[in-house]
Amino acid sequence: MIDTLFTNARLADGSLATLAVAAGRFVSVGIAPRDRQAAETVDLGGRMVLPGFVDGHIHLDKSFVGDRWHPHRPAATLRERLANEKALLAGARPVAERAEALIALAAGHGTMAMRSHVDVDATTGLANLHAVMEARERWAGRMAIELVAFPQAGILTCPGTADILDAAIREGADVIGGIDPTTLDGNADGHLDIVFGIADRRGAKVDIHLHEPGEGGIAQLGRIAERTAALGLNGRVAVSHAYALGDVPGAEVDRIADRLATAGVAIMTNAPGNRAFPPIARLRAAGVTVFAGNDNIRDAWWPYGDADMLRRAMLIGYRSGFYTDADLETALDMASGSAARVLGLDGYGIAPGCAADFVAMDAQNAAAAVAGVPAARQLFRKGKAITAL
Repeated sequence: MIDTLFTNARLADGSLATLAVAAGRFVSVGIAPRDRQAAETVDLGGRMVLPGFVDGHIHLDKSFVGDRWHPHRPAATLRERLANEKALLAGARPVAERAEALIALAAGHGTMAMRSHVDVDATTGLANLHAVMEARERWAGRMAIELVAFPQAGILTCPGTADILDAAIREGADVIGGIDPTTLDGNADGHLDIVFGIADRRGAKVDIHLHEPGEGGIAQLGRIAERTAALGLNGRVAVSHAYALGDVPGAEVDRIADRLATAGVAIMTNAPGNRAFPPIARLRAAGVTVFAGNDNIRDAWWPYGDADMLRRAMLIGYRSGFYTDADLETALDMASGSAARVLGLDGYGIAPGCAADFVAMDAQNAAAAVAGVPAARQLFRKGKAITAL
C-alpha cells in the first residue's frame, strides 16, 4: 500500500511527475505505480518540488532572532568585534530561546538540516553548546542539526580551550572547529595539531573558519589538505569562507584546488557582500565540493539575514554572475545536495528510497526558483504536510 500519491508535481527540470510515498520515503518518482493502491492522493497543482534545504554554516548561539533589535556596532579589528559581541550577548535572551527562534525561522522557509557552529572556549566553557543541544533536542525529527565546537577566540591564545574542545566532542558535538591558525593564534602548526589531533582521536569531522587573505590563506589551505590526506579524512573536512581563494590569480586557485579535491576538503561560502570569496565554478570544475550556508544572521557581526537558504542561493548566484540555468542550478545545489553530502545526510533528494522531505512552490523549474525566490511554500516531512508560509 502506498500512503500518499502526489500528482502534478513539477520536478527541478520542469517536467511533471507523480511522487509515490510509503513509510515516509519515496517509492517512485515519475509515473504512478499501476499495481499499488494509495491511501491518499494530493494534487500539487503543478508546483515544483525540491528537497528540503540544507544550511551548511549557521551560528545558532549568536543570533538576536527572537530577541529585541540590537543596533550594529562597528569594529575595526576582530578582537574589537569579539568584545562587542560579548557585551551584546550579555544582555540578550537565553541562548536556547534564541537558538530555537532561529531554527523555527529557518524551518519555515524549508530548511530541514543545518550545521551550526557553537562558541566553545575556556571562558564560556560548554554553556553555549549545552544550550544549543537543548534546542536541538526539542526540534528532533523536524530539523537535523550537526554541531561544531567552534573556538571563536582562538585555541592557543585562549589557554585551556584545547581541553574544552575535546570535552565538547565527548559530550555530543559532531565536528571540531578551528579559526585562522596564523593570524589569530600565531602558530599554524600548533593550532592544526590540536584540531586534527582531536578529530583523529575522537573520530570527529573538521570545519575550520579561514578568513586569512592572499598567499597566507592559500598556504593554510595547503596545510589543511596535507593533514586531511595524511589522516585519511577524505570527505570529512571543510574550510569555511576561505577568502584567500578570491584573492589570488586563477592559476594559483587551480593549483590549490587540485590539492583540495584530491584530499577531499570541501569549501563553504555564503558569498559575503563586503569581501572577495571563492570562485565557485572554477573550484567545482576542479572537483572540489563547494557548499553554502547563511553564516551569521542578525547578530553582532551583521544585521542582515532571514535564514532562507533559497534566498542565499540567489545571493550566491547574483554575486557570482550566474545567469544560465545551469549556473543557477549550481547555486541551488550548494544549498541542497552538496551541503547534504558534507553533512553526511543519508537518503536525501527527490528519488526512490530517499526520505520524502520536500518543499513545494510555484516555479517553472529550479533556475526560476533561484532567480525569483518564491515566498509561498508548502513543507512536507516524511510525506506529511507540516506548515506553510
